[in-house]
Amino acid sequence: MVALLPGRPGRLADVPSFDRAIGGAESNVACALAAAGHTVRWVSRVGADGFGDHLLATVAAHGVDVSRVGRDPVRPTGVYFRTAADRATDAHEVAYYRAGSAASAMSVETVDPAAVRAGRVLHLSGITAALSEGCLGLLHDLTAPAEGRPLVSFDVNYRPSLWTWPDGVEVLLELARRADVVFVGADEAEQAWGVTGGPAAVRELLPEPGVLVVKEGAKGATAFQRAGAGGPSGAGAWGLGAPTRRQPHIEHSPEPLTGRCGRRPFPAAPTPGTFEPAPTVDVVAAVGAGDAFAAGFLSGTLRGLPVRRSLRLGHLFAAATLTSPADLAPPPDRDTTDRLTALDAPAWGTLRLGPGWTRAAAAEEEGRTP
Repeated sequence: MVALLPGRPGRLADVPSFDRAIGGAESNVACALAAAGHTVRWVSRVGADGFGDHLLATVAAHGVDVSRVGRDPVRPTGVYFRTAADRATDAHEVAYYRAGSAASAMSVETVDPAAVRAGRVLHLSGITAALSEGCLGLLHDLTAPAEGRPLVSFDVNYRPSLWTWPDGVEVLLELARRADVVFVGADEAEQAWGVTGGPAAVRELLPEPGVLVVKEGAKGATAFQRAGAGGPSGAGAWGLGAPTRRQPHIEHSPEPLTGRCGRRPFPAAPTPGTFEPAPTVDVVAAVGAGDAFAAGFLSGTLRGLPVRRSLRLGHLFAAATLTSPADLAPPPDRDTTDRLTALDAPAWGTLRLGPGWTRAAAAEEEGRTP
C-alpha cells in the first residue's frame, strides 16, 4: 500500500498534511533484503493508477525485481494513513483504505505460481491471508507440501480487525504449521491462541516448523531449531517434505482447534531455544520493525550464519526501522552488521542505538578502512 505519514504529531482529524511513503509486510521484507545485497522478487498486484506507479518505482528503487507485479485495471491501489504516535500508545491511529483493492484480489488465478516459487525462500504474511478468500486460497496453495517447494517463511502478523470470519486464529495456526520458518510475537500468540508461558509454550503449540522465532519486543527473541534442520539450500531444508500426510484444506469449520488441526507429525523440540537479547534502542516509531526483524533473520539464514548471529542481525535490522519515522528504513551495511553481530555477550549487552546510528556506523566503518 501507499502510506501517508503525518507532517506533524496529532490526531488524524487535526493533521493538515501528509508525506507519501510505502508500507506492506512482504514488500518491507523484500526491500530490506534487497538493500542488504540479496536478489529479491516481489510478487503482488497494484492498481493501474498513480499510486501503483509510485509503489512499483519505489520498491524497484530498493533493488527489488517488480516485473511480476500485476496491474489491475479496475481495482485501486490500497492506501493507509497513520499518526506519528507509536502504535503501542492509545493516541496511535491507522486508517486503512484497502477493501476492494488490487492486492485483495490476489488468488491462484491472478498470481503466477512459478514466479512465486522460483526463489530459495518464499516469505508470506498472515496479513495477506486475511485480505480475502482469494488471498487465503493463494497462501494455502503456496504452503502446501510439494516437491521442490522453496523454504517457506511465514510471519503470523495477527491483526484481529482484519479477520471477518471467526476461525481466523485457526487459519493462522494451520498456515504456521505448514511453514518452514515462522515468526510470531509472544504477545500475539497469547492474543490469538491463548498461549501463556513464554516462548517454550509457543514452541509446544508449533513443533512443526524447522525454525520458530518467538519475539518478545524490547526483551529479545528466541529461536527454536529442530534437530537436523538445515538452511535454504538443498532438499529437505528445515525439515521440508517431512510431513507425509496430506494437509486439510483450510475452510470454515465448526470443529474445535485440536480436532480441526489434527495430530501433528513432529514432537515438541526437546532442546531449549536460543535466546538473544535485543540491544537498547531509542525508539522513534515501531511500525515496520517486525518486518525488518524478519528480513534480518532471513538474511542471516541465506548467508548460512549461526542462529544466534541471525537473531542479532534481526535485532539490528529492526533497530534501523525503530529509529526511523517511516515503515521502511535502510538496514545497516554488511561491514557494520558483521562487526556488531560478532561482539561478545557483554559488549552486545551494552549496545545502545539511536536515530542516525546506521549512518554513524557506516562512517565509522569507512574510517576503519585503510
